[in-house]
Amino acid sequence: MKKRIGLLLILTVLLVFLAGCTQFNEPIYAESEGFWNKYIVWPLVSLITTFKDLLGTYGLGIVAVTIIIRLVLLPLMVKQAQSSKKMQEVQPELNALKEKYKSKDAVTQEKYRTEMQKIMSERKINPAAGCLPVLIQMPILIGFYHAISRMNNTPEIVLGSFFWFELANPSITLAIIAGIMQFIVLRTGPAMGNPQMKAMMYVMPIFIIVIGTILPAALSLYWVIGNIISIIQNFFIYKPFKKEEEVVQAKGGGKRK
Repeated sequence: MKKRIGLLLILTVLLVFLAGCTQFNEPIYAESEGFWNKYIVWPLVSLITTFKDLLGTYGLGIVAVTIIIRLVLLPLMVKQAQSSKKMQEVQPELNALKEKYKSKDAVTQEKYRTEMQKIMSERKINPAAGCLPVLIQMPILIGFYHAISRMNNTPEIVLGSFFWFELANPSITLAIIAGIMQFIVLRTGPAMGNPQMKAMMYVMPIFIIVIGTILPAALSLYWVIGNIISIIQNFFIYKPFKKEEEVVQAKGGGKRK
């Protein structure tokens, strides 16, 4: 949990720092030099522009590119979801293990780590798998922001609007929608029934809302569309309604007893 919150803080610092870079205020073209421009920013700009030509607006172009990015990342996201699901299933055993080895002396803690690792190995659970999609999305997210910012400062490009949201400017409304969507993602997915992730369920949406009120609305649009895909994914993997029904039935059974 602490590692994930740390990653979010690092991402926040990076975005805020990069937002002040002079390079962000420069136009972007195919001739723009530098590894980041050539292999991250310009390909994203080209892709968004291509779909803009096909679909009619930059807003729809951004939606299309977001869907493509999330589909490319889908195998990793599914792997992350499966890892989180396994962690939920094994949580009672880990809690019992923690209670068994609650003494803080070095020998006891070493036994605790050994047995915990044994459980993880037997269940084929890799705790790092949950962080991998976050790490991979960081450069994509920053690159996406680069692309939007540079497009916004390129005279030949006018981002325009998506419905009533001006994509070049921050939108508090769209940021709030993105934050709410993120809460739903966590509520129907990895945070569901996992006490250790309750903090993330509130920290992550607030993080997105705060960043969304600072950065262009196009980035909030990226989050909204990406989260819609994540929610659909959660319904197939976590089956949240089924779990809630089981909890209600269990409580009802307990009362009858």
